[in-house]
Amino acid sequence: MSLIECRNLTRTFKKGAATITPLQDLDLDIEAGAFVALMGPSGSGKTTLLNLIAGIDRPTAGGLKIDGKEISALTRGQLAAWRSEYIGYIFQLYNLVPVLTAYENVELPLLLHPLSRRERHAKVAKVLELVGLSDRHDHFPRQLSGGQEQRVAIARAIVADPKIIVADEPTGDLDGPSALAIMDLLSRLNKEMGKTLLMVTHDPKTAKYAHRTVYLDKGKLFADPAQAVAELESVAGGKEASHAGA
Repeated sequence: MSLIECRNLTRTFKKGAATITPLQDLDLDIEAGAFVALMGPSGSGKTTLLNLIAGIDRPTAGGLKIDGKEISALTRGQLAAWRSEYIGYIFQLYNLVPVLTAYENVELPLLLHPLSRRERHAKVAKVLELVGLSDRHDHFPRQLSGGQEQRVAIARAIVADPKIIVADEPTGDLDGPSALAIMDLLSRLNKEMGKTLLMVTHDPKTAKYAHRTVYLDKGKLFADPAQAVAELESVAGGKEASHAGA
């Protein structure tokens, strides 16, 4: 059994009178310990899929099982508890709380767990050391570089020891050397700690760190970009022929 199982996963939104469908009848399996990159043009449904798997959003139709549990059936309270156990989320723009130190930002997820102050301190100190920021624990986000902010965000994402890490363009706002350092760190989390990683990226160099790359376009999943182009062109050509015949 796969750790993540998506079956006929569909998400639609209403925008005025129009219905927007960023994901349609998507099937995807991700094994425990995998590192998967999601690629595709803007608006193809990548972040929507990430948010569904992270339990931040709910599907309109279809099934989404994680570790054998249908998460779309959970109540809001159950979902919050489930996320704190299963999901670590890394954002492109870090999403750190500016008035909190690096230590306090990393500690935030642990406040949802029944841990003593000493236990929280041990966990925070451990992950800050792992990301190489033990000497910056008392710095505020404005006192850190972009790469350091992202490392704080990664420490926050892993401090509660989640089974799955989802990362939305984790290097999108970083310079070349900082991006390489972040990807090396994510690769270590996957290889050495066995974390399952699902990452959205536009950068082919970043995607090469993953074991597997899948492509989304117009809400559908493809094995490679050439397949996506060919199938979408075929659909477009069929519509044009239909209109011409009419």
